[in-house]
Amino acid sequence: MGWVFKSKNTVYKPVKDVDLGPNSDEFYLSPNVKAPRMAGFLIKILAWILETRIFGAMLVYILKDENLVHRLISFAELNEPPLYVPCHPWEDHEDQEVKSISSESSPSEKVQQALECFPPCSQIVENNQYSFRRWTIQDYSRAYISGEITPLMVAKRFLDSVYESSNPSLQMSFFINQNAEDIKRQAAESTLRYERGEPISVLDGIPIAVKDEIDCTPYPTTGGTKWLHKIRPCINDACCIERLRSCGAILVGKTNMHELGAGVSGINPHYGTTRNPYDINKVSGGSSSGSATVVSAGLCPVALGVDGGGSVRMPAALCGVVGFKPTFGRVSHSGVLPFNWTVGNVGILAGTIEDAFIVYAAISGDIPSNQPTALSPKINFPLLKSTNTISNVKMAKYGEWFNDSSDDIKKCCYQALDQLHEHYGWETVDVTIPEIEVMRLAHYVTIGSECNTAIRSDLEKLGTSEIGCDARVALCIYGSFSSKEYLTAQRFRNRHMQFHKCIFERADVIVTPTTSITAYPIVKQSLEYGDFDYVNAAALVRYQIAANFLGLPAVTVPIGYDKLGMPIGLQFIGRPWSEPTLIRIALAVQGLFISSYKKPMVFYDLLRKD
Repeated sequence: MGWVFKSKNTVYKPVKDVDLGPNSDEFYLSPNVKAPRMAGFLIKILAWILETRIFGAMLVYILKDENLVHRLISFAELNEPPLYVPCHPWEDHEDQEVKSISSESSPSEKVQQALECFPPCSQIVENNQYSFRRWTIQDYSRAYISGEITPLMVAKRFLDSVYESSNPSLQMSFFINQNAEDIKRQAAESTLRYERGEPISVLDGIPIAVKDEIDCTPYPTTGGTKWLHKIRPCINDACCIERLRSCGAILVGKTNMHELGAGVSGINPHYGTTRNPYDINKVSGGSSSGSATVVSAGLCPVALGVDGGGSVRMPAALCGVVGFKPTFGRVSHSGVLPFNWTVGNVGILAGTIEDAFIVYAAISGDIPSNQPTALSPKINFPLLKSTNTISNVKMAKYGEWFNDSSDDIKKCCYQALDQLHEHYGWETVDVTIPEIEVMRLAHYVTIGSECNTAIRSDLEKLGTSEIGCDARVALCIYGSFSSKEYLTAQRFRNRHMQFHKCIFERADVIVTPTTSITAYPIVKQSLEYGDFDYVNAAALVRYQIAANFLGLPAVTVPIGYDKLGMPIGLQFIGRPWSEPTLIRIALAVQGLFISSYKKPMVFYDLLRKD
């Protein structure tokens, strides 16, 4: 069919000829998604048409053509060879004040060494300093040590709160699976350790939720589907879960997610729509929707997600919490569903950057040898207790891209940059990041092809009734990508790796809004079948892609709210292995804005004094 309708191709100039300066003549192309939002019975019809042999192939071809996949990717002409896995050689960043951690340290030892990096003032935080503050890991630990409350009491309150959140007036749909007896067993064991004065670490007794894309016994791993766990049983814990267990954390269940991670709304027709705690009539973002919402609503100080295309940072921003994605290869992907081999990362959602740092310390480190990476990188932790305020930070900002967001987000983010300059002297460096829309489409081809390859043989054994309509639509598009398109996408990965390397020679981080829109309303018709909404999806992932496609670390921090009270996040993308810098930057940003954080409409206080 391609020879009949072939689009005009794009010829890309060599990387060395592309100007990355602020006055570059490179053209910024904002996503111009041409696909109507469909929900209810309409999406069911769309899925059926796409699955027909002739009309489906024609419609997919037209969709790809109208959305510039053919012009920018399929028939592109460029010089770069493909780069398949975004691995980075280890680099020491001389500007950081860091503490080197032995790779042989146990997870609990790493957690203790992370705590030793904290400033003394973070150990004593009075609640009345802020109008609203979520309880932190250290708050829980202090309460357990003092005997004010026990992990078992917290576990019971947690279970009661989850039950309450499921009532008809809320229907928050935080979790896909929980086991109350297993949660209470873990909590009872932790309580005994505290009674003996022998907690394993500061994470002992801390409730941590897990995205249902990560193996965590005794639960099946569904990936948000009704069928995947029947084909792929969960036998062992994922590596990151083993490390958390060894620190004494209480794993409290598998959080809801967009089916197969193939969407950004958190609307799941099988397990319910995860609703935003700031407004239950709006989306939470995805695909780590449940993990973001349990942290936002106070049920857990921390949760794990998986970030393949902003799936940790995006819902974190929409729900007003911190989202942290490490460098590709920093955290083991062992025991995580293989939806996206070369773009996915285990990430952390937390109420504060300190809590994200503690959990990062527990789960980071050497990864199994069968996973693609360069030589084992060093583990460095930021010395947050240093009396030297982080200064001289240069933030690369591509103006046209930065401004391609709603007025509320743009205003809030520019005000944040002004405050960072006023308080810390940080400077923005104007740059041009070329071909951003091309990178988004190349990432889409990559993540779609990898997801399709991972599960295609299993899908052939299933009836369509077991798959949500929006996931069926996505899979039809994923299955249309050819080997040539996948290879071309990897050539763009190489190209953009070179662009970003040049940008990081000029600046320490790239700064953007985390999303270009805030949480949008849930359409009632979407609840049963899901929805096909690539316009909002493109707006939510606008600033997310580089970190996944290029394996870069990134963090989002809450900085304000729109006119309707919905959270806004500011994102920092760092050089490879620059987690210490990102953590210090995020802590400084958090310090400016935490006093203005607002309590969500749905919030549970598990450390309350009855």
